Amino acid sequence: MKFSEVIGQGEAKQRFVQMVEEHRIPHAMMLCGPGGCGKMALAMAFASYLLGERDDNGKGLLTDEAATLNAEAMLKIWEHPDLHFSYPVIRPSGTGSEHKMVSDDFASEWHEMVMRGPYFTMDQWLTQMDAANQQAQIGAGESDALIHKLSLKSSQDGYKVCIMWLPERMNAECANKLLKLLEEPPTQTVFILVCEEPGLLIDTIRSRVQRIDIHRIEEGDIEQALTERRGLESDIAHRIARMAGGSWHKALETLDANNENAMFFDMFVMLMRLAYMRNVKDLKAWSEAVASYGREKQRRLLAYSLRMVRESFMHNFKIHELNYMTQPEEDFAKNFARFINEANIIDITELIERVRRDIGQNANAKIVFFDFALQMIVLLVRK
Repeated sequence: MKFSEVIGQGEAKQRFVQMVEEHRIPHAMMLCGPGGCGKMALAMAFASYLLGERDDNGKGLLTDEAATLNAEAMLKIWEHPDLHFSYPVIRPSGTGSEHKMVSDDFASEWHEMVMRGPYFTMDQWLTQMDAANQQAQIGAGESDALIHKLSLKSSQDGYKVCIMWLPERMNAECANKLLKLLEEPPTQTVFILVCEEPGLLIDTIRSRVQRIDIHRIEEGDIEQALTERRGLESDIAHRIARMAGGSWHKALETLDANNENAMFFDMFVMLMRLAYMRNVKDLKAWSEAVASYGREKQRRLLAYSLRMVRESFMHNFKIHELNYMTQPEEDFAKNFARFINEANIIDITELIERVRRDIGQNANAKIVFFDFALQMIVLLVRK
């Protein structure tokens, strides 16, 4: 995978190339940034370059033509023996508590997903694993497996690269074992940690990696990618790029007419209308329906609701440049926005954030969402 396949991020691409040219590649780096900014794409492109794939100018790190062609063939299908992926997994069906979960338990599912492209989310990965309500993590068995894999000599006499996706999902035992590996890395081994919440990692790991912050994708780069890769007309691409907020994931979600956000929109509208009508019976049914979702999906619904509250509040200012909504969302906001005002915006925002935190801490979803719905009755009438 070449750097040209990464959407935007010109500054980061140049930084990686400069590392190689100046022979100062850190043995461990951590790419940090929001979801959808292309961290994983950059990590995979950099790994490909280190392992022998030529760049867009035909330059590569391998001097032998046959070795270069061989490396490029293996990297094209992501089966290079010196490239190791590590990622959160669930407990495989049919295994007991004595089984130590490792990435290899879901190697075929992972390979199928990365072959579709380097832009994916944890939710897509959970679906790929058929996780239902399980939450994925990186356990102690994974660090043991990495120690074994990386202790072996490079099969191509070059770099060995380990890409760890979402290391913040490591448990404590795994983190402590990985720390030892980072302190005494095997020869010519490069660790690339792709992280969204670095604050969840232990301090000792953060201190042993070179942090590289990856910013949101520029709006113009998303617009260009939508026109060139998806064949959209410029005006449609421009609207979607504005709404994407620097995330390629959100741009693609907006393209899908049947995407999850459409369902979230319907649920948000239903909540607000029922709360306005003080229909407690149907609000209870609404809360039970949301409680049936998996916790990750519940948190995404709350994040969407938080965005809609913000957009509705900003709609009151009548400044188009401040709003980032789809046409159905904008049509709804025309009548709904007046109910989100200076008297309740802070309390509604804090309420949603508190519910999101409670769900993340495994609180009873039926109780939490019914209480949330009842409180919205009181908050919506404030003026």
